[in-house]
Amino acid sequence: MDQSEGTLQSNGTLEDGQQQFLYSRAITTYFDLQGGLRSDLDSRPTRNWAAFGIQGLAPYFFDVELTGYVSGQGHLAAKLEAFYDLLITNRLILQPQIEVDLYSKADPTRQIGAGFSSIDTGLRLRYEFSRNFAPYIGVVYEGNFGQTASFAKRTGESTGDFRLAFGVRVWF
Repeated sequence: MDQSEGTLQSNGTLEDGQQQFLYSRAITTYFDLQGGLRSDLDSRPTRNWAAFGIQGLAPYFFDVELTGYVSGQGHLAAKLEAFYDLLITNRLILQPQIEVDLYSKADPTRQIGAGFSSIDTGLRLRYEFSRNFAPYIGVVYEGNFGQTASFAKRTGESTGDFRLAFGVRVWF
């Protein structure tokens, strides 16, 4: 499985760019065990991670994903992501989602602080032409906390912003 995400700034620079290559193996009817690599690719120095996690469908049909990361520099990180599909029609779907990031150590070169680092939450509306192809548009709030917020303030960046998100969900 391949996951890519990032934020393109108005000046054209990529912020929060992340590429993951994960192998997924079913361990129960509803959950998969995952392992692979993550690379942070953006305007800051690149950081590579080994990734291990679990993904699946929790009770009440919440999609959850918990992933732990280990870098070659001894940094540990964790990401918890959850979302829920609210069917407006069979093809039009509203999806509330939340993503929380935690880090074991501060990484000043990437402007990430130790502890609870950031939250990304919002609503996305997608239209599924098929299960394999679904463009979406949404409104997302991204906020930084603790040391990560301090790093942002020092460089004149905002500690929290709403943004417009759009993209395409593609499954192979």
